[in-house]
Amino acid sequence: MDAVAVVGSLCLDRIAGAPPRIGGGPYHAARALRLLGRRHAHVLTRCGDADRRLLLPRIAALGLPTRVLHGTRTTAFSFRYHGDRREMRVDAVGDPWRPDDVALHRRVGWVHVAPLLRSDFDAEVLGLLARDRRLLYDGQGLVRRGVEGPLELDADFDSAVLEHVTILKLADEEAEAIGGVKSLAVPELLLTHGSRGATLHVGRRTFEVRARAVAVDATGAGDAFCAVYLASRADGLAPASAGRRAATAVADLLR
Repeated sequence: MDAVAVVGSLCLDRIAGAPPRIGGGPYHAARALRLLGRRHAHVLTRCGDADRRLLLPRIAALGLPTRVLHGTRTTAFSFRYHGDRREMRVDAVGDPWRPDDVALHRRVGWVHVAPLLRSDFDAEVLGLLARDRRLLYDGQGLVRRGVEGPLELDADFDSAVLEHVTILKLADEEAEAIGGVKSLAVPELLLTHGSRGATLHVGRRTFEVRARAVAVDATGAGDAFCAVYLASRADGLAPASAGRRAATAVADLLR
């Protein structure tokens, strides 16, 4: 069985004025992978050195093999929820990933890349991560501008990024920002609709995945969905089965 890895930066999340807490794809994906029993999944992440004392114990407590790179600054967000709609602000922009940052164990065959902003990963770095591997990319890294202030979405991304992507996940607002997403040149496209589930486009086939509504803070649900979907595909499950497994895991995680 090929090993699964999650790569991306940690962040500081301030929700509805509460004190900052740990966030970012690696943290939420690792929680989901632990729930799934994938305790040998690899986590490669980073944060600003000033925040290591707060963030490292929380990611280490999940018990997955984890390497945390040094950084000069941690990405930070503040946001509020209005049902499925999320209002966000970028309070700080962290370090971009460089080619020397992304060495992974040779057993890793599937990688969930979890950018926070478009500035996190460029096409060169993604190409290195995707070499002899299958890569799931969270599409917020296509549309989220890496600037401080109210979060801005646009479609001004480098199309070369998608040359290295096997599976692309887009939330509704990200798909809307891009437009015409079915024409994107990726083998598998996951469109997530919050509490309304997800739609999977694989080749010419489309699958609908239902979700269980959970009346709690849904921060990290997309990262958890990605991690379980990728691990399930690595286990040999077909896309529809992987999607159903991911939706169930997310509901269990958020309870």
